[in-house]
Amino acid sequence: MGGKRDGLRELSRRAVRNEIADAATALFLERGFEATTVDDIAAAVGMSQRSVFRYFATKEEIVLGHFGLVVDDMLAALRARPADEPVWTSLRRVLDVLVARPGPPGHQHAAAPVLRMVFDTPVLLAGYLQKLQQAQEAVVTGLGERAASIGAPYAPDDPAPRALTAAAFGCLVAAQHSWFASAGKGSFADALDRAMATVGPRA
Repeated sequence: MGGKRDGLRELSRRAVRNEIADAATALFLERGFEATTVDDIAAAVGMSQRSVFRYFATKEEIVLGHFGLVVDDMLAALRARPADEPVWTSLRRVLDVLVARPGPPGHQHAAAPVLRMVFDTPVLLAGYLQKLQQAQEAVVTGLGERAASIGAPYAPDDPAPRALTAAAFGCLVAAQHSWFASAGKGSFADALDRAMATVGPRA
């Protein structure tokens, strides 16, 4: 009984978080991130500022907070790939997680404007790049575990897994710039494929 109650409580909490994020995203896109206050967001959802902070520790987290779940999904995607698959191919499939969710939950239609806002707002860009770095470290660890599992571990001083992962994430950022520069026209997956083909292994 307790487990069911806890599950319902978590669903309720998630619904409120989504409601806050929806209202905040609309305000950010209308007024700008810096110009929108937590009081504005609280008023839009009919709650106090203190209540908003119970769901999001900072205003930045409203935009970037879902990224932790994305990292978990990236690692799951990597572990689902064949252990002997070329690393560059696996990294492209890992980034499919962000292809499927290029923007915040509930605002896929506004993903390109939200990305532009992130890149144009120093505090958001700093937070986003930090989260990308954390994701890279997790993926590098996952690649190391995979290599060891097939009896071909990387040497401690081998730059390959970190270099390839950094290159793939660099392509992700390049694709994001390209995609929001086109106002989200075309497929984000195509933008990422073009970026990765630019620096990927040649036949």
